[in-house]
Amino acid sequence: MQHSKIKVALVGNPNTGKTSLFNQLTGLNQKVGNYPGITVDKKQGKCNLSENVTATIIDLPGTYSINPNTIDESIVLETLINKENIDYPDVVLVVAEVANLKRNLFLFSQIKDLNIPTVLAINMSDQMERKGISIDINLLEKELKTDVVLISARKGIGIEKVKKALLQPKYKAEVPLAAYANRMDADYFAKVATALKNHSLYKAWLLITQCNDLSILPKQEQIAIEKLREDENKLAQLQHKETVLRYAKINDILKKTYKVDYQKATTLRARLDKILTHRIFGYIIFAAILMLIFQSVFDFAQIPMEYIDTSFAALSNWVKSKMAEGMFTSLLTEGIIPGIGGILIFIPQIVILFLFVAILEETGYMSRVVFLMDKIMRRFGMSGKSVVPLISGTACAIPAIMAARNISGLKERLITILVTPFTTCSARIPVYAIIIALVIPNERYYGFSLQGLTLMLLYLIGFTSAIISAYILNKILKVTNKSYFVIEMPNYKLPSIKNLGITILEKTKAFVFGAGKIILAISIILWFLASNGPSSSFGKANAIVEKEIKINGINLSEVQKQQKIASYKLKHSYIGILGKTIEPAIKPLGYDWKIGVALISSFAAREVFVGTLATIYSVENEEDTSGIKQRMQAEINPETGKKRFDFPTGMSLLVFYVFAMQCVSTLAIVKRETNTWKWPLYQLFGMTSLAYLLAFITYQVLS
Repeated sequence: MQHSKIKVALVGNPNTGKTSLFNQLTGLNQKVGNYPGITVDKKQGKCNLSENVTATIIDLPGTYSINPNTIDESIVLETLINKENIDYPDVVLVVAEVANLKRNLFLFSQIKDLNIPTVLAINMSDQMERKGISIDINLLEKELKTDVVLISARKGIGIEKVKKALLQPKYKAEVPLAAYANRMDADYFAKVATALKNHSLYKAWLLITQCNDLSILPKQEQIAIEKLREDENKLAQLQHKETVLRYAKINDILKKTYKVDYQKATTLRARLDKILTHRIFGYIIFAAILMLIFQSVFDFAQIPMEYIDTSFAALSNWVKSKMAEGMFTSLLTEGIIPGIGGILIFIPQIVILFLFVAILEETGYMSRVVFLMDKIMRRFGMSGKSVVPLISGTACAIPAIMAARNISGLKERLITILVTPFTTCSARIPVYAIIIALVIPNERYYGFSLQGLTLMLLYLIGFTSAIISAYILNKILKVTNKSYFVIEMPNYKLPSIKNLGITILEKTKAFVFGAGKIILAISIILWFLASNGPSSSFGKANAIVEKEIKINGINLSEVQKQQKIASYKLKHSYIGILGKTIEPAIKPLGYDWKIGVALISSFAAREVFVGTLATIYSVENEEDTSGIKQRMQAEINPETGKKRFDFPTGMSLLVFYVFAMQCVSTLAIVKRETNTWKWPLYQLFGMTSLAYLLAFITYQVLS
């Protein structure tokens, strides 16, 4: 038989387990991109439904309704209403959650009316007995005229039944909306049917009420829609009636098919919510969880980090011993290998951080944190929904800023976008980790790692800075509007090992390959700039150093002599000249020209800081086979004779990176989201100036 392919759109409310089902169906056979023209994640995966049929599973953004209020929700509508859309599905798989079936069926009823074959998967079936829930599946199928499958995505129950239902849905789509139209306004919908006869009644209704871009339609239909839209009050009344009628129908169906024995239902969730969202204990528990996370980031990652560091140093040395001397060997051993090693060393800490964040999200605790922090956020001019971008910012500011789209108030959304980069993202971890390891003793107080406490303090400073900045902006920005905070509290559940594994793998890959491209390019550029120079003295380095040694009467070994020559070349190279030029400006912060070059290069991405120093030190100390950490520890300040990375310099660097806007990609996203360069430029100069000032104060006070 010929192999065939179909497209399946995966749709559902947030917190229904849609991602878990997507992972069960596709496994690691996934790819993440962006929808055309917008920076919203587009997740797709392949699934073999049978020996002869492969499905492309398109995971659409979570939504409560097909009527869009946000960009994410508009993607769902556009995908399902436009047959010309590249992702238009052959079948829609709607995911519902067993304890919230009434609310979930509202979205299902809208999708069913779109005339696309639809399968309903009711998730978390393993919790039915504990919650005292029973469902007559056969009767529910007949009432909904849809294939219904009970599943537990977390445990992998019912997945094969879902595949079978997707292959051959028993119930085909029917003529939609007609049952409601006569009760809403028979005359109006008769006009709709006549004017837009090439579309189903429900699709025509959606084109009138939800579609802003009518350019895809013939001119005659555009004119008809504009005429049907003239009475806005009438449209609002009809939409309200539609909602009421849909819920009335859902209630009638559930009375026959869905039963809850409240005597069996447990009150564990209520008891946990009472503790975790308590006005005092809730914050204490959250602080304790943060403490655990940051202690783990240092304690568990130390051994693999040391292994990666020494392995890359050994690899560089091995390549150097096996290859003939020359420009390509120099590029590999002094540019590419140290640069890439300078970021891969931090994979263990990144994995641990993502693991804990994924656990918090999987268990349902993250929503409680958002609810808890909302009480604070309101006082600082931000919506409660602002907490989501701020917390997401601990992974990366780019998706965090995009998450602000769900904030309806213009002022709250703008403030959230402007302050989110203060939140410590994972790109800062390489800088924090290496500097903390250099200047903070690896000691414990009352069982707590001093290095872990320092990392937690940096995160708290970043979050506090975001809050204070929001308060100031709230006073400065003259925009008067208000929005309201609504969040769903999902059920508590044990995290799925498979979900955790896929989440960590995908996020770590995105971090490593996203940063790796930048670091590889910058490492090559830096190597070239550090290995070449404009002045004649660069080319005569050997003779000049030999003469200096002879004049001073110094006895040096051949290795020491070669290191001195390499150091002289570096100072007179392009990068050395650049560093020496900016050194007067950064010297009051405790930095030398090498750190200055690392600061400049890290404007491409914060994590490049460590890779840059790795490249510079590799060029300067060609015979040194130690890792980046050991080279930074051995660096001496020639003016003081003390270590370059002492406590004042280290703390100054940490403070600088807490406040600095060191990310070109974030600036680009802010520009796209605000549609102007004004705000990202304010961010760049404002945050950089603040970082410089506070780093200066820190160094001067501690010196």
